[in-house]
Amino acid sequence: MIHYKKEKKKLPRIRINIPQKNIGKFKEVLLYILNKIGSKPNIGETVIYKLLYFIDFNYYEKYEEQLIGATYIKIHHGPTPKEFKKVINEMIKKGEITKVENNYFQYPQTKYLPLRKPDLTKLKATEIEVIDDVLNKLSDMNASQISEYSHNDVPWLTTEDGEIIEYESVFYRTPQYSVREYIEENIS
Repeated sequence: MIHYKKEKKKLPRIRINIPQKNIGKFKEVLLYILNKIGSKPNIGETVIYKLLYFIDFNYYEKYEEQLIGATYIKIHHGPTPKEFKKVINEMIKKGEITKVENNYFQYPQTKYLPLRKPDLTKLKATEIEVIDDVLNKLSDMNASQISEYSHNDVPWLTTEDGEIIEYESVFYRTPQYSVREYIEENIS
């Protein structure tokens, strides 16, 4: 008698497109950012929003998994993490950061200063690498510059005002924004 092995059908891998919020990681990433660059005069709330967006979306493009998993909304000034205010208020209450209102040139600016170091054991080396890459590339931009820059990224361009920016759209980025090496396949 001959026995045949049943081959298991391989199901296509489906990425989950729902933001997988990780508030604990959100706090540590925010503290990491603030400890590294929070004292720069240009780093206010608007710049932080865009840095978080690029960190989250670059990580997703590169590794196909979410880092913070925040929900980003398309508003006039660029991508904005929906959970930001709640996280900030909780961190202020716990004495992890402090909020400072001032002016950056003639514009009002909200800054956040860290009152503790981030817990780096909560961040993977690949996460820190992506965060550092984004900070090195974008942290010298002011709010207007980084907002304008974010407005040319495909995830922003393909989203209606007030809607959630889909993580999946990073796979259609232009070369200027893409952080992943794609292999072109010749189909003959």
